[in-house]
Amino acid sequence: MCDRSLRVTVLGSATPFPRPGNACSGYLVEGGGVRVWVDAGSGTLAELQRHVALEDVDAVWVSHLHADHSADLLPFFYALLYAGLGTVLPVPLFGPVGIADRLAGFLTNGPERSPVETAFDVRELCDGHVARVGGLTLTSRAVEHGPPAFALRVEDEDGRSLVYSGDCEPCPSLVELAGDCDLFVCEADGETPGHHSAAQAGRTAAEAGVGRLVLTHVGSAQAPAEAVALASGAYAGDIAHADPGLRFDVTRRSRTPGRTTTSPASSR
Repeated sequence: MCDRSLRVTVLGSATPFPRPGNACSGYLVEGGGVRVWVDAGSGTLAELQRHVALEDVDAVWVSHLHADHSADLLPFFYALLYAGLGTVLPVPLFGPVGIADRLAGFLTNGPERSPVETAFDVRELCDGHVARVGGLTLTSRAVEHGPPAFALRVEDEDGRSLVYSGDCEPCPSLVELAGDCDLFVCEADGETPGHHSAAQAGRTAAEAGVGRLVLTHVGSAQAPAEAVALASGAYAGDIAHADPGLRFDVTRRSRTPGRTTTSPASSR
């Protein structure tokens, strides 16, 4: 059982495919005595094991079904059923409608459907979905990406909060979900339909009045430092880039209306 401090570790932030030293989208959220794997992009299963044993993962939450956010659910299925991990099965899996059939479509190799539900307790997301995992509350909101997609707010029993945008373009539901959160992890893949640019991520953070902004999933044509500089044009608070392996501790801060404050430094 992990301690109750709320923190998030970047497993990977690459888009749209994993790079040497940087997996696709994936995050380990720890707090409230539990561990939640948020997005399972390509390469993140291996990185996850740097920080936690697979049998100690209490739940998985997936924003949408693009491979760079979900592909490592496939090897995780094999690990759960065939590696003798001793995991209590099935593991709760939160994801968009149809996630079980999508997995089964790949995993089935004969006339009988693969036993996806033996490994995963599938819980399909909808706008406003709320779930409790240990001492954490997970709230999901539908966001604008193209395929069904969700953003996530995680709150612990002490009122600390972090929000993850998943992949989406700027939209009111994300601003509402992120409102006054302590840490906001927002993708910045580029100013195209279904995504934020770095500057747009800064504007969303400012509109939501967040305590700290972490840019992730930055497009490959843009250097992280450039993305941070662009976001700072709209958001006056502290901004970091989601380097793989970086851990952010989520701490509540006092706020003055109209002014953001910064959180303590992150640590590796």
